[in-house]
Amino acid sequence: VAGIVITYTRAIRINDHVRLADIEGKIIERTAFVTRIRTPKNVDVSIPNSSIMSDKVINYSSQAKKTGIVLHTGVTIGYDVPWPKVQELLLSAAAATEHIEEDPAPFVLQTALDDNYVAYELNAHTGRADLRPRIYSALHANILDSFHTAGVEITSPLYLSLIHHLRFRRTTLVKS
Repeated sequence: VAGIVITYTRAIRINDHVRLADIEGKIIERTAFVTRIRTPKNVDVSIPNSSIMSDKVINYSSQAKKTGIVLHTGVTIGYDVPWPKVQELLLSAAAATEHIEEDPAPFVLQTALDDNYVAYELNAHTGRADLRPRIYSALHANILDSFHTAGVEITSPLYLSLIHHLRFRRTTLVKS
């Protein structure tokens, strides 16, 4: 029954790039009982259709073909760097990344104001759901290059927390 429901709901089709049951890849076959996915590592995985019906289905291809999908990634930057500079660097990294579309334009959100850093999220559209891992990899490389060239450090929240803790302990020990 699950195979029939999947067929008629058109949630997934052959050649769609999906995430099913925590497996991401390209649909290569659908039968009445199983759906086969080829992962980016070229591994074929068979997932029972009953599992697909009881779990969420993420189809990256369905909207990518029509309007594109939004890729997003985040960085944390210290308060010493002005937010317009961070946005400029993130947007320039997106512009340098192949398969990131100019229209609609990439945009940046400030998602958190923590004790030691600001969290930023870069959002950019692509029509190439099939290349998501490669686009993410290129985007991350361009972000690193953009920030390194500008002399801006991408901070690690754990690192900053440890530094803050060590400074506090050193100050406390010195006063003792």
